[in-house]
Amino acid sequence: MLGDEVGNDVEEDFLQTEANGVKNSSTTMSTVDIMPSPVLLWRFKVLLFFIWGFICCKVGWDSVMRMSADLRDLFLYEAFLYYNPLLLVTMMVWLWGVNLWVFAQSNVNYVKIFDLDQDHLTHREVWKAISFSDFFLADILTSMAKVFSDLERSVCRMVHRQVATIAWFEADSVCGSHSVAIPLVLVLPYLFRLFQCLRQYKDTREKTALFNALKYSTAVPVIFLSALKYHVLPGSWTNFYRPLWLLSSVLNSLYSFYWDITRDWDLSCFTRIFKFNRPHLCSYLFHGRRWVYVWVIGSNLILRCTWTYKLSAHLRHNYLTVFAITVLEMLRRFQWAFFRVENEWNKMNSKSNIQLSEKDNTNEEAQSLISNDHNV
Repeated sequence: MLGDEVGNDVEEDFLQTEANGVKNSSTTMSTVDIMPSPVLLWRFKVLLFFIWGFICCKVGWDSVMRMSADLRDLFLYEAFLYYNPLLLVTMMVWLWGVNLWVFAQSNVNYVKIFDLDQDHLTHREVWKAISFSDFFLADILTSMAKVFSDLERSVCRMVHRQVATIAWFEADSVCGSHSVAIPLVLVLPYLFRLFQCLRQYKDTREKTALFNALKYSTAVPVIFLSALKYHVLPGSWTNFYRPLWLLSSVLNSLYSFYWDITRDWDLSCFTRIFKFNRPHLCSYLFHGRRWVYVWVIGSNLILRCTWTYKLSAHLRHNYLTVFAITVLEMLRRFQWAFFRVENEWNKMNSKSNIQLSEKDNTNEEAQSLISNDHNV
């Protein structure tokens, strides 16, 4: 009887355990079924953002349209001068998010490429050798030089309580187009990148870093010669300074374009681009296709030349044209990032392959020495 009772207890425990297991598994399955996927959550957040943005724009536009025609035009111009740099900063952040999404979809280890560790920007690490992520960020900041200049103008008008349309055309206005702060803010990203190249040369003694520093130094004459228009006589500007500005603009554009092709993208100055017969890392639809490289090279040349227009302070009155060129520069930097990261990823892979082959050769030599010793 005692054995039967023990057997029944064991059987009941087994059945209860099995039932609990089934219950737990069913609960887990139901929980998994209820929980939405991360992709669905991401799409839902993006949808909510666009809905919220549309509602805000609709309410704001309805309020503006209730104004009179003259007041509406003045208000829109004021709002554009104040808030267009913030719009461009937001656009650059979104484009960078698209870059990261493409890298993730293409199995490009951008965390390894950019060396994204927590100690990189600490007070001890920041003075050590400059990494690829520092160069990459500084290059992006050079494309946003005009955006930073516009942000400085907006803050200046807010602090001094000046109307943008009046302050811009007043020669003696602290926030007008004659301000010395405009070329100073424009040149800062290029100076940062120039000092990075000099630091790289100090650490590595590579002459390429000096040529890269020379490239960024060519932007300095473009910026300051353009600003001289507001501080010299009209005859001096027309006969002397404007030809120098045009010459420096052409030099900066062509030098930057050459560096993009041969160094940043490593396309060997039009010789390698027609030899891509298989897809590369990022996409089977784009990378490795000849027309993509032809498009990128052609558009990069055109946008490099138009970007000089943005660095010129005396051309800033055509605000819609300048805004459009800034947007195009953001798109140029957006496509530049794909090929720049691809080139760095290929370099890292080739370096890893070389190290592995050297390690294998070393192991083979060691094994051959050991076998020779045994034979002796």
